[in-house]
Amino acid sequence: MADSELQLLQQMLSIPSPSGRESRLARFLVDTMTSMGFRSYLDGVSNAIGIAGDGPGTIVLLGHIDTVAGDLPVKIEGGRIYGRGSVDAKGPMACFIASTRRVMKELDGQGKRIVIVGAVEEEAATSRGARQALSDLDPPDYCVIGEPSGWNAVTLGYKGRLLVDYRLRVPLSHTAGQERSACEQAVDYWSEVGRWCDRFNAGKSLFGSLQASLRSFNSSSDGIHETVDLRLGFRIPVGFSLQSLEDFLSGTANPAQVLFSGREAAVRRDKSNPLVRSFLRSIRDFEGRPKFKLKTGTADMNVVAPFWTCPMVAYGPGDSSLDHTPREHLEIAEYGRSIDVLESVLRLL
Repeated sequence: MADSELQLLQQMLSIPSPSGRESRLARFLVDTMTSMGFRSYLDGVSNAIGIAGDGPGTIVLLGHIDTVAGDLPVKIEGGRIYGRGSVDAKGPMACFIASTRRVMKELDGQGKRIVIVGAVEEEAATSRGARQALSDLDPPDYCVIGEPSGWNAVTLGYKGRLLVDYRLRVPLSHTAGQERSACEQAVDYWSEVGRWCDRFNAGKSLFGSLQASLRSFNSSSDGIHETVDLRLGFRIPVGFSLQSLEDFLSGTANPAQVLFSGREAAVRRDKSNPLVRSFLRSIRDFEGRPKFKLKTGTADMNVVAPFWTCPMVAYGPGDSSLDHTPREHLEIAEYGRSIDVLESVLRLL
């Protein structure tokens, strides 16, 4: 791995880019890719776009440049690079740029074009950047999503998502009375949701199960009414009916109100195609034992897969258990090996 490739990632980590505030990093990436020889620009939502090659065959490398909130000191220590986004997902994005730069001069006359998309607002659950890419780009021949898989693995699927905001507002009652408080009713609701999920999940695998999480619980009182707000999150398996879940959640919530957002269907892609075979061969060429992964989270793959039916995987360096944590870091050796693997893949396709 060249020093400049590690420096690229270090510079990216040094520019904070929480969702909704990615513009500084996007401009840096456009300037950097332009200096490397890419045709680069900011699109209508400030995605950073870099294009190499002119052929009709297109490979889209779609990563995201936003992070969750929380500043972490950027440092290199013990063979690791630390910083917010090192794993999720500036490491994969830097890997996209570095590997494409390595093959850029070979693209002329090969009939293929590589389009790098540094997308915004993936962490905000709006996926605004990926949706803009769908609008602006023709369906590619191959697509790689920039998410941590580990250098020797590719991700074939992600669970879907549903976010639910529950609000219950009731007249205050005396604690010595028989009426259940708003907080108690909200707890009852959450318990019923858990039982419904347990019944569905009986005998199912983790990827095939419906996962529910209670993300926040807030209560308040104005002296007349008591109000409770819950935020629930659901991870949805492949083939599951979002409508059936919404119907249950609405019917069970009465008299509370529920609002739905963040709807994304689950996705699972085939592994019998040239893209996957290229990854398997490349990983083996670097003495790795290839693995397939299915993730219980969501990614921009959920957004683009229904419209781009081409072979698609998610790939990038990093341990996804470090996503969003104060311990987020990337093994430098793994970062370099991921660049090597993707460089090989780009040559094989």
